[in-house]
Amino acid sequence: MRARVSDLTAATRTAASLAACKLLSLQETWHDAASVLFYAPLPKELDVWPLLKEALSQGKLVALPRLVAETGQYEARQIRNGDLDLQVGQFGIREPIETCARIPINRLDLVLVPGVAFDQRGRRLGRGKGFYDRILATVRGTTCGVAFDEQIVREIPVEPHDQFVNCILTPSRWFAVGPRAALE
Repeated sequence: MRARVSDLTAATRTAASLAACKLLSLQETWHDAASVLFYAPLPKELDVWPLLKEALSQGKLVALPRLVAETGQYEARQIRNGDLDLQVGQFGIREPIETCARIPINRLDLVLVPGVAFDQRGRRLGRGKGFYDRILATVRGTTCGVAFDEQIVREIPVEPHDQFVNCILTPSRWFAVGPRAALE
């Protein structure tokens, strides 16, 4: 899966990311969300960063995960400025600075979730440390897997601790999955 994404040119990844951002901005889920947990994309991940700036300008509460060294878990921290409120964290990923306000994850309306791969039932293959599984276990709002079309596969094997997402966003599709799909 990583090789598939690595084979995408930088221009293709950029165009795909912009298409996905536009598609998400058209969704009712996006419009209804007063608070959004973003992720800081790694170089080969779908880049949702343009929507972070849009969300701030729309007055949404914007948060990013911050690693708590003592517990080895992520917590959500509010950012008000995408440039000033960030630092490079332990894994080389941008995260909020210490002074950013902590936001309870169960109070977020929309959580954007990166992954190595997703299937159409909402199962997610992460990077193996379970950070997002622990975040997803406490979310009450909508959880949205974000990926390139090439990262959607027929089936992902799961373990008991694995958490599913409610919907998936790719550059070409937005679809609800899992138990909530029947309600939408």
